[in-house]
Amino acid sequence: MTPIQSIVLGCVQGATEFLPISSSGHLVIIPFLLGWHFPEQEAFIFNVLVQLATLLAVIVYFWRDLFEIVRGFLLGLWQKQPFGSLQARLGWYLILATIPAGLAGLAFKATIEKAFNSPQAVACFLLITAALLLLAEKVGKRTHPLERMNWVDALIMGLFQVVALLPGVSRSGSTIAGGMLRDLERPAAARFAFLMSVPVMLVAGLLETLDLLAMPTFQQVLLSFIPGFVTAAIVGYLSIHWLLGFLMRRPLFIFAIYCIGLSLVTLLVYLI
Repeated sequence: MTPIQSIVLGCVQGATEFLPISSSGHLVIIPFLLGWHFPEQEAFIFNVLVQLATLLAVIVYFWRDLFEIVRGFLLGLWQKQPFGSLQARLGWYLILATIPAGLAGLAFKATIEKAFNSPQAVACFLLITAALLLLAEKVGKRTHPLERMNWVDALIMGLFQVVALLPGVSRSGSTIAGGMLRDLERPAAARFAFLMSVPVMLVAGLLETLDLLAMPTFQQVLLSFIPGFVTAAIVGYLSIHWLLGFLMRRPLFIFAIYCIGLSLVTLLVYLI
């Protein structure tokens, strides 16, 4: 992978990790459409690094929220009032929302990894993302702020995150859709969706990093991947800020249309 390819794919990861259009799907489809072919180990190393970069972006952007949630959670336990504040409740909700994806990821890891080698499968899964976004806009009442969130809302969003283990199903898209179907406002659903990505991405990143460090080619390709890491972190931070502002004013239809279009283009190229 050249530094230019690293920057392009880092930009793709940074934007699509948080926009509801699937980062994992784009990291499969974009090289396919551009005719870029990378060794499997090299692609794995790059994907882990840029995922860690976007994890860094979401932690930096929401550091105050995360600090207050951890502080409220621990204070609630200390004072024997585990649900006494919004921050304490959000801490429990994040734990609850993480459990389904964690269990499913461990149970179906091999099956999920196979799907990453199939651009046509990813293209089909993009249609699931589009359907979820359209359903959320049509069905959700969008009347509840984050303060009115309850444990059922968190569990439902956690179950929607399980679907996002498939490449092409957007994690942010599916979890935001889950929140909206529970009548959360768009910005509230997005905020919690971004927060709940932290524990999943952190655990997955740590496990993948252990595999990465054991690879003999890791140090050889690291230098060319640094531009992609930096680009993914910066673009990821900016995309969070942009999307939260966008969702305060506009619906998700444009992202659904984009997913449908990209899916059809990918399937057409594959057939040709």
